[in-house]
Amino acid sequence: QVQLVESGGGLVQAGGSLRLSCAASGRTFSNYATGWFRQASGNEREFGAAITRYGDNTYYANYVKGRFAISRDNAKNMVYLQMNSLKADDTAAYYCAADPNIITVRLRPDAVDYWGKGTLVTVSS
Repeated sequence: QVQLVESGGGLVQAGGSLRLSCAASGRTFSNYATGWFRQASGNEREFGAAITRYGDNTYYANYVKGRFAISRDNAKNMVYLQMNSLKADDTAAYYCAADPNIITVRLRPDAVDYWGKGTLVTVSS
Protein backbone atom coordinates (compact mmCIF):
# COMPACT_ATOMS: atom_id res chain seq x y z
CA GLN A 1 0.00 0.00 0.00
CA VAL A 2 1.01 3.57 -0.70
CA GLN A 3 -0.64 6.46 1.07
CA LEU A 4 -0.68 9.85 -0.64
CA VAL A 5 -1.52 13.11 1.09
CA GLU A 6 -1.76 16.35 -0.85
CA SER A 7 -1.26 19.82 0.58
CA GLY A 8 -0.64 23.36 -0.55
CA GLY A 9 -3.99 24.23 -2.06
CA GLY A 10 -5.77 27.46 -1.28
CA LEU A 11 -7.11 30.71 -2.66
CA VAL A 12 -4.94 32.69 -5.05
CA GLN A 13 -5.53 35.55 -7.44
CA ALA A 14 -5.31 35.04 -11.18
CA GLY A 15 -1.71 35.36 -12.31
CA GLY A 16 -0.41 34.08 -9.00
CA SER A 17 1.41 30.90 -8.05
CA LEU A 18 0.98 27.92 -5.78
CA ARG A 19 3.09 24.86 -5.06
CA LEU A 20 1.24 21.67 -4.32
CA SER A 21 2.94 18.90 -2.38
CA CYS A 22 2.18 15.21 -2.19
CA ALA A 23 3.64 13.20 0.68
CA ALA A 24 3.93 9.47 0.10
CA SER A 25 4.28 6.74 2.68
CA GLY A 26 4.24 2.99 2.61
CA ARG A 27 6.15 1.13 -0.04
CA THR A 28 9.36 2.29 -1.71
CA PHE A 29 8.42 5.54 -3.35
CA SER A 30 10.95 5.27 -6.16
CA ASN A 31 9.09 2.19 -7.42
CA TYR A 32 6.22 4.41 -8.54
CA ALA A 33 5.66 6.90 -11.29
CA THR A 34 3.49 9.74 -10.07
CA GLY A 35 1.18 12.30 -11.48
CA TRP A 36 -1.15 15.17 -10.78
CA PHE A 37 -4.75 15.26 -11.93
CA ARG A 38 -7.51 17.72 -11.35
CA GLN A 39 -11.28 17.75 -11.29
CA ALA A 40 -13.33 20.91 -11.46
CA SER A 41 -16.89 20.97 -10.21
CA GLY A 42 -19.18 19.31 -12.74
CA ASN A 43 -16.28 18.13 -14.89
CA GLU A 44 -14.48 14.86 -15.32
CA ARG A 45 -11.06 14.25 -13.85
CA GLU A 46 -8.27 15.30 -16.21
CA PHE A 47 -4.59 14.57 -16.43
CA GLY A 48 -2.22 17.39 -15.62
CA ALA A 49 1.34 16.17 -15.28
CA ALA A 50 3.36 13.02 -14.67
CA ILE A 51 6.91 12.15 -13.73
CA THR A 52 8.83 8.89 -14.02
CA ARG A 53 10.12 7.00 -11.01
CA TYR A 54 13.48 8.75 -10.85
CA GLY A 55 12.35 12.04 -12.32
CA ASP A 56 14.21 11.65 -15.61
CA ASN A 57 11.13 12.31 -17.72
CA THR A 58 8.12 14.55 -17.27
CA TYR A 59 4.88 14.83 -19.22
CA TYR A 60 2.28 17.57 -19.32
CA ALA A 61 -1.20 18.18 -20.59
CA ASN A 62 -1.33 20.93 -23.18
CA TYR A 63 -3.25 23.26 -20.90
CA VAL A 64 -0.42 23.36 -18.33
CA LYS A 65 2.64 23.42 -20.56
CA GLY A 66 4.85 26.36 -19.74
CA ARG A 67 2.89 27.15 -16.58
CA PHE A 68 3.14 24.08 -14.32
CA ALA A 69 6.16 21.98 -13.38
CA ILE A 70 6.18 18.59 -11.72
CA SER A 71 9.13 17.39 -9.67
CA ARG A 72 9.91 14.79 -7.06
CA ASP A 73 12.32 14.14 -4.23
CA ASN A 74 12.57 10.41 -3.61
CA ALA A 75 14.73 10.92 -0.53
CA LYS A 76 11.82 12.79 1.06
CA ASN A 77 9.04 10.73 -0.56
CA MET A 78 7.57 13.90 -2.03
CA VAL A 79 6.10 15.00 -5.33
CA TYR A 80 5.49 18.64 -6.16
CA LEU A 81 3.48 20.64 -8.64
CA GLN A 82 4.62 24.21 -9.11
CA MET A 83 1.78 26.17 -10.65
CA ASN A 84 2.45 29.61 -12.12
CA SER A 85 0.34 32.09 -14.08
CA LEU A 86 -2.79 30.61 -12.60
CA LYS A 87 -6.11 31.24 -14.28
CA ALA A 88 -9.67 31.04 -13.03
CA ASP A 89 -10.07 27.90 -15.15
CA ASP A 90 -7.43 26.19 -12.98
CA THR A 91 -9.88 26.16 -10.08
CA ALA A 92 -10.31 22.50 -9.15
CA ALA A 93 -9.50 19.78 -6.68
CA TYR A 94 -6.00 18.49 -7.42
CA TYR A 95 -5.11 14.88 -6.83
CA CYS A 96 -1.81 13.05 -6.58
CA ALA A 97 -1.58 9.57 -8.10
CA ALA A 98 1.01 6.80 -8.07
CA ASP A 99 1.45 3.67 -10.13
CA PRO A 100 4.41 1.47 -11.07
CA ASN A 101 3.80 2.21 -14.76
CA ILE A 102 4.20 5.74 -16.16
CA ILE A 103 1.96 4.81 -19.11
CA THR A 104 -0.84 4.00 -16.73
CA VAL A 105 -0.45 7.35 -14.99
CA ARG A 106 -0.41 9.21 -18.29
CA LEU A 107 -3.01 7.35 -20.28
CA ARG A 108 -5.05 5.01 -18.06
CA PRO A 109 -5.94 6.89 -14.88
CA ASP A 110 -8.82 4.53 -14.15
CA ALA A 111 -6.20 1.82 -13.63
CA VAL A 112 -3.89 3.84 -11.35
CA ASP A 113 -3.12 2.00 -8.14
CA TYR A 114 -3.09 4.82 -5.59
CA TRP A 115 -4.77 8.19 -5.18
CA GLY A 116 -4.67 10.92 -2.61
CA LYS A 117 -7.80 12.61 -1.33
CA GLY A 118 -7.06 15.91 -3.02
CA THR A 119 -6.39 19.52 -2.22
CA LEU A 120 -8.59 22.38 -3.40
CA VAL A 121 -7.21 25.21 -5.51
CA THR A 122 -9.35 28.28 -6.06
CA VAL A 123 -8.21 30.99 -8.44
CA SER A 124 -10.07 34.27 -8.23
CA SER A 125 -10.33 36.46 -11.30
